[in-house]
Amino acid sequence: MTKAFIFLGPPGCGKGTQTELLAKELKLPHIDTGSLLRKNIKEGTNIGLIAKGFIDKGQLVPLNVVSTVIKNRLKEADCSFGYILDGFPRSLEQALSLDNILDELNGNIKKEDIEAIYFDIPNEVLVERLVNRRSCPKCGKIYNLLTNAPKNEGKCDDCNVDLIQRKDDTKETAMLRFETYEKETKPLLEFYTNRGNLKKINADQSINAVWNDLLKTIKIKETV
Repeated sequence: MTKAFIFLGPPGCGKGTQTELLAKELKLPHIDTGSLLRKNIKEGTNIGLIAKGFIDKGQLVPLNVVSTVIKNRLKEADCSFGYILDGFPRSLEQALSLDNILDELNGNIKKEDIEAIYFDIPNEVLVERLVNRRSCPKCGKIYNLLTNAPKNEGKCDDCNVDLIQRKDDTKETAMLRFETYEKETKPLLEFYTNRGNLKKINADQSINAVWNDLLKTIKIKETV
């Protein structure tokens, strides 16, 4: 079975939660672009210093910088037989860059092996999810006041610290993010469909229902 995955879908579709579940189920590294950049910045690597220069100016980190971070991570031993990419690729340009990375690495995972999973969900449902989303500032765990509320109101189940709402989790910002998604990320669906590597999941369900659909889609026995 292919063990390299890309999760695609608009902001708030739930792919982050499913990434964590699948990484544990298959014992695969969860490669989160944002976390990788923060790690490089914290460690003061050359690529981290370059990325920090752009971030400090409020600018997007250029593709060549992000691609270098991803390539360096995929070189590590724990990625030899699979991984789950989170936050990359987000555009057709990034998808082509990923192809180049895999060609250059010439490892066990080829570009044809990547399995793209699309989390399909209506925009109006996403708006409701985003405005009710909360996160733990300590461990980063995500909650939703409607579908995945914390056991104690306003507190993280694991850290017992006050949950926060991201400044961009508003209806107005959510609509702008969807517009960006439609423009930049949705062409990836056609790209991976043409390659024969795209599978769709109905993300307008409970976390457990989406999880079971995911397991069935990638042909793993249902466990929940």
